[in-house]
Amino acid sequence: MIIGENNKDQDMNVNPCREKKLTNIRSAGAEFLVTLAGIRKMSLEQCIDWIDEDEWIEVTPKSIRLRKKVLPQNQRSVKREERIK
Repeated sequence: MIIGENNKDQDMNVNPCREKKLTNIRSAGAEFLVTLAGIRKMSLEQCIDWIDEDEWIEVTPKSIRLRKKVLPQNQRSVKREERIK
């Protein structure tokens, strides 16, 4: 699943469904609330311009979705290294 953009050249593996662990210990950086920007509505032409070589566009009658070609994390990192070389 493609969540958003990153300034770096590498992909970041994130899990948006994982809950934040609640503990009684506080640290200096733990108080920041991370919020995601809303959904970016893009047309098919905008999606074609935005995707990279390792991504696909799924087009259905009701929606247009972007996703990675290789879904497992461990295989995706290997594919990315091959693409850079």
